[in-house]
Order: sequence, then C-alpha cells, then structure tokens
Amino acid sequence: MPASLVNKFALHGFLCTPYELEQLYKHYANEHAPHHDQVVAYLLINELLLVAQKLDESLLDKTMQALLYNPMYRDLQSPIQGKEDKDFVIPQHIPMHFTHIKKDEMTALHVMCAPDPSQPFDLEQIAQYALIFERPGLENTWQGIAFDFAYRMHWRTLFGFTLCWALCTTSAAKPAVVRRLALVMARPGMYWEVVASYNAAFLDQLMVAQYGSHLNLIQVHVPDEMAQNFSDDDTLRVLLHNWIPLDWVDHAYTYGMVYLEQQFHNPTMSLDIFREIDDKRHQHLLHYGTLPAIPQWDGWREISEDDHYHLLFKRNEEHALSKSPEAKGLYYYIGMDPNQ
Repeated sequence: MPASLVNKFALHGFLCTPYELEQLYKHYANEHAPHHDQVVAYLLINELLLVAQKLDESLLDKTMQALLYNPMYRDLQSPIQGKEDKDFVIPQHIPMHFTHIKKDEMTALHVMCAPDPSQPFDLEQIAQYALIFERPGLENTWQGIAFDFAYRMHWRTLFGFTLCWALCTTSAAKPAVVRRLALVMARPGMYWEVVASYNAAFLDQLMVAQYGSHLNLIQVHVPDEMAQNFSDDDTLRVLLHNWIPLDWVDHAYTYGMVYLEQQFHNPTMSLDIFREIDDKRHQHLLHYGTLPAIPQWDGWREISEDDHYHLLFKRNEEHALSKSPEAKGLYYYIGMDPNQ
C-alpha cells in the first residue's frame, strides 16, 4: 500500500494496540480525511477483523477483542469506489516454477495427482489432495476431517479417515460402511471389548495386531442393497478380522467424533440416530476415559509452500467464476482442539 497519514496510526503496518485502532477508526470516519487515507484505513481495520474472526477466543489480543466486541467497529462501510482504490492491494504472485503454460496459452498449475490407491496410508498425499479439492464448502467434502481457518488438517482425523476408507472396497455402498466405521470409532472402548471377548474365547490364537504402512487388508464389500443393514457388529468384525491395532482405533476417535459432529449440521440419516450415538459416546468416555493419541500422528498439519500456491490458484479460479466455497463449511477456529 502507498504511504499515507495512516502510517502514523499503524506504526508497524498493522494495528497493535486498542489506541491505534481507535485513532485509525477516527481517521477513517473523518469526512475531511483524504479519500486515499480512508481506503487504506478501512483495509487495515478489515484485515485485522478477518484475522480475529478466525481465531479461538483464547488467542485474541486486546486490539482484536475491541474490534470484535465494541459496537463502534461493526458494519464499517467500504469507501472503495473504483479500480484505482482496488489497486491499493497488490495480489499475491505465484512463482513460475509452480505453473506451466498450456497449449491454449493459459497458465495452469502443475497437476496434483489423486492419492495412489496402492498406498492407502500415505497421509501426506491424502492431506494435500483433500486441501485443494475437498475442503469444507465444496461439494462432496470428505466428512470427518477437521480443518481450521488456517487450512490446517488434524492428523488424527486424517488417520481415521484413511483407515476407514482403506477398509472398504469402492462401491455405491462405501459411504454407508465408512459412516458406520466412523461412528464406531466415536464410541471409545467398543473395539477393546470385542478384542477382549475374542482373546478369552481363543486362548491359543490371540489377536496379534498388524502394524506398518503396507498392511494385508481384507476389504469389506457390501452389496448396495444391504448397505443400510451394515451394523456395529459387522463393523467390529471387519476391524478384528484385519487385526487392526487397538491404539489405531483409539487414535481414530477424533475422526469419529468430528464425523459425528458434522452429521448434526449436514445429516445423512435421522438426527435421532446421531443423538443416540452421541449419548453413548459420552457414556463410553465416562467408562474408558479420554483416549490417548499416537504422538507422531497427532496435532495439526501445517500447509506447505506448495499447498499455499495450489490453494491460491484454485481460489483465484473460483473467484473468477463467482464461486464462494468459503461461505459455508465446518471450520475450527485457529487454536481450537477438535478433541474438546
């Protein structure tokens, strides 16, 4: 942005104190201030507002709190009038090594391939693809994956999603089977009980979990017409017959919980069913306690430089087509813990 008197009120190029915010607002609202200053002031205040609206309350500083909760700063009228005003903001440049020129001379990003089915537990590959093509707000969003406003994904939900989809063959019934797997994972201890019963019944052939990135999985195939009859018992047998580790299912609890939470916003079945499952989830938590995470697969996945430019390019495309995928979708505030 060009220099202006606004720099006097935002010394560091960003509003750092409630006093700076108040002084900049007065300059913005001053009808005698230069139009250029009003535009720059509005843009600075609005940029801080966009940041504050995406943060968990625990991360808000005093300036952000004043901006969000003081009625004086609500519904600011944009002074931007024409192209010259809009040119104050310089669009981000996408480096050439991220793009190529197509035969029609249009610029395009290098192709991002779909996840390789032969590597179902390549979480990084799945995360990159989900970020660009399946983030909240778009159609056919992959349910159960926790996104926050910084476009980070929670590793525990990515892991649970990957595990559920790896256990099912591709068919029209797959979403129904995945849903049942996710809802079982949302109720802690169910798998422990099944494994304990199995080991008690087969003392000479105890359950030995298989680990590693290349598992010998027996995928479940359910005829389309039988999908709605796939039960919790069927789900637990799938986990047991594949010798899925107990700590993997515990780790996937967050995926199940996020999946369940999303159903209350975009239900795929009767809400009464999900309310009953959520009640049981609380009962299981009281009995089994909070489930531990696998440390190396926990926390938020930060987006990479490559992710950033792919996302920027896609959003520019969507903006050109007057699409607004960010207008809806379930995001977590930055700083929130999806386990709570």
